[in-house]
Amino acid sequence: MDMSDRTGTVRFMSLRHALLGLLAHGPASGYDLTRAFEGGIGQYAWQAGHSRIYPELGKMAEAEQVVVDEAGPRGRKTYTLTDAGRTELRRWMLHWPEQATVRDETVLRMFLVQSLEPDDARRLLEGIAEHCAAEIARLRPVMEAEDAEHHPGDPLPFGRLAGEYGLRQYEAVHGWALWSLERMAAVEPAVG
Repeated sequence: MDMSDRTGTVRFMSLRHALLGLLAHGPASGYDLTRAFEGGIGQYAWQAGHSRIYPELGKMAEAEQVVVDEAGPRGRKTYTLTDAGRTELRRWMLHWPEQATVRDETVLRMFLVQSLEPDDARRLLEGIAEHCAAEIARLRPVMEAEDAEHHPGDPLPFGRLAGEYGLRQYEAVHGWALWSLERMAAVEPAVG
């Protein structure tokens, strides 16, 4: 939910902050930004389609956080971050919320796994471990390839830090699932 005050300053995480962050890396059109959300950002962090992106860009222009840098054929507009937009992005990035609304389906399942029958709980945990192992196998080569192409002193590729966070998160959840399976096996009565 976008919670703006009268100055247009957004107080909580919103699509606006994601757009400001993307535009901090350079001018982009609504189409370019929509494509960015079809990749890693949309898959792992924040989903948004063009039906939400274009109206938000209009609101951001009204709040003077972006300007139309270039207008092209068929109404294509390229947006550029303004000083006000950069200030809002910085404010949001450096202000860690004291209490955020959390809705994480994976963590909720972790809390509730013990509400299942043991066989179902094992099946769920095995599925989580398999999913995480597959994501680790997919992400690790991507991160290694980016590292191999990176020259010391050059800026990190966009998304590299987030990619490492994702990789480590999958490794942590994979380890948790295996630990949980071991812990459940240790407390179950022996069969036979």
